[in-house]
Amino acid sequence: MAADILVVHHSRGGETARLTEEVLSGAEEARGALSVTLLDAFAAGPDDVLEARGVILGTPARFGYMSGAMKDFLERIYHPCLERALRRPFALYVKGDSDITGAVESVERIVRGLGWKRVLPVLEVVGAIQPPDLEAAHDLGATMAAGIESGIF
Repeated sequence: MAADILVVHHSRGGETARLTEEVLSGAEEARGALSVTLLDAFAAGPDDVLEARGVILGTPARFGYMSGAMKDFLERIYHPCLERALRRPFALYVKGDSDITGAVESVERIVRGLGWKRVLPVLEVVGAIQPPDLEAAHDLGATMAAGIESGIF
């Protein structure tokens, strides 16, 4: 099923899933006529990306890197989407217990290679999730949906 906005996420412990729920809620509230699809990183593939007008990626930071599931997703879509998804708008949120710099940089390095364009600041959540983090996740989803809907992104 084609989605205007594809949310690809992974969460093992549930913390990143809490952010994902807010991202999805925001996107669905602001989507207008757009469709929003949520897929686990292991379930999403190249066709999902190619059919989407925008992509939101969510990953926990694991050992200074993105989750293995997100890496698997990006490896599977890289060559099939290379040159076919240029300038695809994307947004990113990362949740970690401590330093998440490596996770953010690793995702951005790969999507830069794909030629995607980041349209919103990365949502970086370190430590326990606080209410402002949930609000920021909601806003990320809503802003992405509004930008896609209006043609800004």
